[in-house]
Amino acid sequence: MIAAIPLMIIPLIIYNAMIFGPFEAAGITWLSTQVLSLNMISGARWTMEYSDLLIVVALVLLFVEILKATRSGGWSLVDHILSAIVFVAFLVEFLLVREAATDIFFILTVIAFIDLIAGFSVSIKSAGRDVSIGL
Repeated sequence: MIAAIPLMIIPLIIYNAMIFGPFEAAGITWLSTQVLSLNMISGARWTMEYSDLLIVVALVLLFVEILKATRSGGWSLVDHILSAIVFVAFLVEFLLVREAATDIFFILTVIAFIDLIAGFSVSIKSAGRDVSIGL
């Protein structure tokens, strides 16, 4: 059951907690807060902000979701349905909530869409292989 929970809900919860939760006073400015800064060998200075970190987390979760899509079973259909609901939540929030109309939230929405489409595609491809073994 817990394996059917779509992991893309984590960036959605983090974003909403930072915008509407206990950190609401900071508002969207938390996105541009620097998390890490390193001097590179080239002499350039590389910085990472919370917005960059949130996208990296979402991409890692997308990878895990694609791996989850390769398994078959009763919970895989539930996982696809829940992934569709999470994508719709991203899309509705992006379109209707002022604080979500940012480039970062749009990228997170696209990642949720890729998760949805990749999950269905991988599952269909895996199911096709299972059926064609005896042919």
